[in-house]
Amino acid sequence: MVKSFATALFLAFACLATACGKTDTGTRELQFWTIGREGEAVRQLLPEFEREHPGLHVVVQQLPLTAAHQKLLTAYAGDSTPDITQLGNTWIPEMVALGALEPLDKRVTASRVVDPKDYFPAIWSTNVIDGTLYGVPWYVDTRLLFYRKDLLARAGYDHPPRDWAEWQAMMAKLAQPKGQAYGVLLPTNEFEQLLALALQQDEPLLRDDGRYGNFRSAGFRKALAYYVSIFRDQQAPMMTNVGIGNPWAAFGQGFYAFYLSGPWNIGEFRKRLPAEQQDDWGTTPLPGPDGPGASNAGGSSLVIYKASKHKDEAWALVEFLSRPDIQERFYAILGDMPPRRSSWDAPALRHDDKATAFREQLERVKPTPQVAEWERIVTEMQLVAAQAAHGDITVDEAAAEIDRRADRLLEKRRWMLDRGHKATP
Repeated sequence: MVKSFATALFLAFACLATACGKTDTGTRELQFWTIGREGEAVRQLLPEFEREHPGLHVVVQQLPLTAAHQKLLTAYAGDSTPDITQLGNTWIPEMVALGALEPLDKRVTASRVVDPKDYFPAIWSTNVIDGTLYGVPWYVDTRLLFYRKDLLARAGYDHPPRDWAEWQAMMAKLAQPKGQAYGVLLPTNEFEQLLALALQQDEPLLRDDGRYGNFRSAGFRKALAYYVSIFRDQQAPMMTNVGIGNPWAAFGQGFYAFYLSGPWNIGEFRKRLPAEQQDDWGTTPLPGPDGPGASNAGGSSLVIYKASKHKDEAWALVEFLSRPDIQERFYAILGDMPPRRSSWDAPALRHDDKATAFREQLERVKPTPQVAEWERIVTEMQLVAAQAAHGDITVDEAAAEIDRRADRLLEKRRWMLDRGHKATP
């Protein structure tokens, strides 16, 4: 009895020591953090990557968009960063200031896959901080106009707007009294619409190497005045995105004819509008003050953390996800648009009349200021702009107030730069 117990105990310990017959296969794990839906899509691509790299297994962790920024900062503070992560390109300056990211210039120079000349220049530039590359664009995001072709035709137009004056004339014709219909939807709690108009100006949004706001410049005041005039003339409803509820249904019902939004809504409108309305809408690049206008250079990039012990393997994954054939499949799965011009030769993009406007717009995008405080600044910009849209303050008062708030947020940056230190968040 005792002998049987001892034998069983020995076997139990032996089983634990050898994982019950399992041996170490030498598999290496690569930690990859993604944000939102991209994690679900990339999982469908990774089996091919793992077949091409035997012994390497990619562990994907999906972060919710609302918590991703804090999670990434917490991971850095706790020395628990992943090997590779998806990072919104407006977050890159903050991570660079922390010293968290691995420079990638040497790897790109030696790469046979990642070709900087193949990327949309402004998108690529969002990853370059003080002359050093820290990320490789994974997908792009910009804003342009979704519009109702049939409503424009009824108003006497056979083309979308080509400049601000024509756009405003169209909205004036399309707007109906007593709030029955409007020319455009510009949710008052979203900053992207005003930001796009501001990026169409020659003056930068910050001045003196990002030390101060430049919102009192003639260019920004011109953009803000145009934005405010749309509400003043009742060409846009005074609503937040919560107030509008279902923007796709409202668009289909003709509640507004123009919608300034991003590429994900191609799929949404195709899914949510009935078949008989699919020919009634289109997309067009943003009109500018005097012709075709710029928009924002948004999107996400792939970065490698400096603390990673698997940098070579992480770079192999960056190269894999940067291949045009893989980007084509990623677009087919999720609808995220590729940052490489050659990837746009894929039939799904080249022959899609709703996507071609984005291809054109991507040649005219501008990056936002590369300072760690930018997202807080642009949030304050929109809060003040909403006051101007409501008529509570004038355009000049709003511009001065945005400058004051931006200058306050940039105070630490000024202190660091003026003392010859690298700015930190």
